[in-house]
Amino acid sequence: MTVDPALPGLDDPAADGASPHYLGHRERLRQRFLAGPDALPDYEVLELLLSSVIPRVDTKPLAKALIDEFGGYGEVLAAPAAVLEAFPRVGKARISPAVAAYLKVAEHSARRLARLAVMNRPILTKWDQLLDYCTMSMGRLPAEQFRLLFLDRKNVLVADELQQQGTVDHTPLYPREVVKRALELNASALIMVHNHPSGDPAPSRADIDMTRMVRDALKAVGITLHDHLVIGRKGHASFKSLGLL
Repeated sequence: MTVDPALPGLDDPAADGASPHYLGHRERLRQRFLAGPDALPDYEVLELLLSSVIPRVDTKPLAKALIDEFGGYGEVLAAPAAVLEAFPRVGKARISPAVAAYLKVAEHSARRLARLAVMNRPILTKWDQLLDYCTMSMGRLPAEQFRLLFLDRKNVLVADELQQQGTVDHTPLYPREVVKRALELNASALIMVHNHPSGDPAPSRADIDMTRMVRDALKAVGITLHDHLVIGRKGHASFKSLGLL
């Protein structure tokens, strides 16, 4: 049996006499997934993903090792490609550039689906979907990122834009730039969103002061700030729910 040239660096277990004992397991796993994917633990879903691009190697040990190392299924998919490629070989399986790219495609596909659920829709009636999208997009980032969600007069989400990127604990945001962009888009309202890489979504004093400055600047030109969401791996915080707006 030859190794697929599109997947460089993968070993062929048949070359050293190994028995493809995992083939029956892989088919049973596929059938279980098709019958009810929610019943599968995270490592088995990751195992299925890996088996799509590592076709002649038992991928269960690698899937378990990746989840143990990164702390979860989502964290594996969110890891940078270079970090995935540097992960040590587990048994016969390793993360080649092709495998890393496939995992990043899976992550992007999930994020894109989540975005489609909220874009060009009345966002205030799809709050859970919005939180899912924000958490998927920002919850595991290693540095702070600030996004602005612009709404029209019917509260339809018309634009989702990255405004600033910062360090692990600081992202500058300038009220005049927020107002300028809102006016350019003819937005009637907006939602601010940023992440805390520490995982704790509790707003800082700087977060509160900056939010109130932006709120007041928007109010001066007739634009409403509906909320400011802080996203972390441990959950989210809503300024509106906390009485901070």
